Amino acid sequence: MLTLMYLKNTNWLYLAERVKTSVIPAVLPRALFCGLFGVVISVLYHLGLPVAWPVLEGLVPNLVLGLLLVFRTNTAYERFWEGRKAWGTLVNTVRNFARQIWVAVAEKKPTDAEAKKETLRLLVAFAVATKLHLRKENLNEELSALMSSERFEKLKEMNHPPLEIAFWIGDYLQGQHNKRRLSIYQLSDMFKLLDTMVDVLGACERILKTPIPMAYAIHLKQLLLIYSLALPFQLVNDLSFWTGPVVALISFTLFGIEEIGLEIENPFGYDNNDLPLDAICATMQRNIEDLISLSPSTQNSVENWPKYRRFREERGHFKEEESTSGF
Repeated sequence: MLTLMYLKNTNWLYLAERVKTSVIPAVLPRALFCGLFGVVISVLYHLGLPVAWPVLEGLVPNLVLGLLLVFRTNTAYERFWEGRKAWGTLVNTVRNFARQIWVAVAEKKPTDAEAKKETLRLLVAFAVATKLHLRKENLNEELSALMSSERFEKLKEMNHPPLEIAFWIGDYLQGQHNKRRLSIYQLSDMFKLLDTMVDVLGACERILKTPIPMAYAIHLKQLLLIYSLALPFQLVNDLSFWTGPVVALISFTLFGIEEIGLEIENPFGYDNNDLPLDAICATMQRNIEDLISLSPSTQNSVENWPKYRRFREERGHFKEEESTSGF
């Protein structure tokens, strides 16, 4: 029990001391500037100048500023969480989609297995292309490794690469149905999964293309600056030379809350607190490669399908079954 408590305390201290993934580097210069301004005001106060103005306490009401910061942070976190849910849905959909394709689509020729593997890797390619699309980056080697060179060159000409990849996946499914390797019900279920993937893409685009209104962001920054610069005039009469450190601490807290909201409102970038999209795509690729390494037990029945067909045809049952099979 004591060991567990020690580990928890150690972890708490470790998190409290972390700087790399915090907003301290972005906020500290602003907080120090406000603290230095407080020091200047305290020096002027001790020189006898009339800089103690408690009346400024009502310039920016604490309640108003607090509500604005809470609204800003909640709105940003809602966007972050919606993005995380969307990518979680994409991960689960890719897993289910890959499993269904790998098990359900029959392999009657050696090239069929390669086509299936290529399509499974296209599922990962869709996720990678979505990541690059959201980050407004060009196609790279990470994507080219998941498809043929011909398709990669074709993808470079497209305005919306993820949709092109979704088209290739859908075209493969339709082709397998036309070859009577997927029933209409299987095709319908798989197209629903493909639709879900495209819906996730649309949800992420909605987050990306609907940022927090610029007027709101500017107004909040202005209020924070006015409040922080007005603090020394309110506190210098009571805190004297402690005015600077106290103002720096209060400013650090307020600017930090605002900076966190700014950092997570677009969760698809490279900020320390953004979604780990690279890791998520790498996880999906590992899952697909693991799946490809497995051999579905249905393959044995597929290999024996010609013998079974001849056996049923000899007894006149095959045509009747074919007419009601749903193909």
